[in-house]
Amino acid sequence: MSLTKCLKRKSVATIQMESQQGELHRSLTATNLISLGVGCIIGAGIFVMTGTAAAQYAGPAIVLSFMLAGLSCAFAAMCYGELSAMLPVSGSAYSYAYASLGEIFAWVMGWLLLLEYGIAGSTVAVAWSGYVVSFLHDFGIVIPPEWTAATNLPVKLADGTVIKGIFNLPAFGAIMAVTALLVVGVKESANFNNIIVLVKLTVVVLFIAVGVFHINTANWHPFIPEYNPTMVNAAGETHAFGGWTGVLHGASIVFFAYVGFEAVSTAAQEAKNPQRDIPIGIIGSLGICTILYIMVSLVLTGIVHYSTLDNPAPIATAVDAIGMPWLAFVVKIGAICGLSSVMLVLMYGQTRIFYTMAKDGLLPPMFSKVHPKFKTPWINTIVVGCVSGLVAGMTPIDDLGDLVNLGTLMAFVIICFTVLYLRIKEPQLDRPFKVPFPKVTPLLGMAFCGLLIASLWKTFVMLIPYFLVGFAIYFFYGQKNSKLNNGEVTVIR
Repeated sequence: MSLTKCLKRKSVATIQMESQQGELHRSLTATNLISLGVGCIIGAGIFVMTGTAAAQYAGPAIVLSFMLAGLSCAFAAMCYGELSAMLPVSGSAYSYAYASLGEIFAWVMGWLLLLEYGIAGSTVAVAWSGYVVSFLHDFGIVIPPEWTAATNLPVKLADGTVIKGIFNLPAFGAIMAVTALLVVGVKESANFNNIIVLVKLTVVVLFIAVGVFHINTANWHPFIPEYNPTMVNAAGETHAFGGWTGVLHGASIVFFAYVGFEAVSTAAQEAKNPQRDIPIGIIGSLGICTILYIMVSLVLTGIVHYSTLDNPAPIATAVDAIGMPWLAFVVKIGAICGLSSVMLVLMYGQTRIFYTMAKDGLLPPMFSKVHPKFKTPWINTIVVGCVSGLVAGMTPIDDLGDLVNLGTLMAFVIICFTVLYLRIKEPQLDRPFKVPFPKVTPLLGMAFCGLLIASLWKTFVMLIPYFLVGFAIYFFYGQKNSKLNNGEVTVIR
């Protein structure tokens, strides 16, 4: 174990050269990339977590929570834009850390992104399963409950009896379908994603357009509920509610709704004009979704009282209160489409990060093997798909939202620091897109993300075993097989 080896860095020139020699097919336009970002952002966060955050933490002030979380992401998005234009590679934040902080930090970033993309994809699949089961039930199609729940998870039936789940078959099937689509090709996946994003955007806009006429402004008073440090939720857990504390904690919860815009940067080696289009995709998708989130949260808490939204389908709850069965049907379709596209982009992002890590020797070479016909990292995609599918089918991950948020926020802090570091260390680099106020914006990004991290301090304990496993893999395999440490690429000390 050598500290010198851990802190070796790739030169920016080397990373840029590697991006030009990639085997992946360049087929994505700026429109594809914006759609890719929107496809990943609008999903479980808006369809599932909005109601929970409003009911348990912020009340109608969930709107302010969305603004705070969106502002945190905006600073990070601009930093992502500068780095992705300068280093247009599939490795995303992993590659950026490699160029500035060194190999060990790059590995940590890759490990954080696995938490954000791979495991989060499993959770989204479970949410997708819930909506599909409910949708099929409306047509009299009932899947046995033991095959729609995680292994050994207690499930209470309508007659009061309790059974244990065997395997969440719909969630597993969803991941397998997405895996097959990604193996066939990114162009085909992008076209599918464009269609599905259009469907769910239509549903979200329809909900806003119809719901705005059913708002009862009394539901917005008080807009910021009085602070209560000992509120008890449905599970019997005590936590703080209301006040600015509630707004801050609500922001750390709904932050999950923004996770995904940075996935656009993982498509850099498949973009036709990455220096121009990647920043457009990142900032454009984040801007569109922030506006929609603010409008949805205003309408949602205006239609019904926030206390009624603590359930897995808050938008459906609001639609039911309006009394329009056809709209409830459309919302379920939109939720299923939304969650489908999120799975697609999360899986896509994870496979491209593993592809780059394998190219660097930190993972086995099979993860970088490209299919001769489809030009996709097919073995990598199948492995990631099988693991994610099994996790989705077998594991109930109640605290995954906080884990994913914490991992993503930590990654954003590193990204903001990387921009600041490279501005000082290598000011001469060509930057096709430049962060405005370069000495202030990264610091603000780090500060806002740090503020949200502070509200999730209890979750740090849950990350300790995860990081121990990651470091073990790096020191026993990655460092020994690293092309950087074996003298196969340019080194900066």
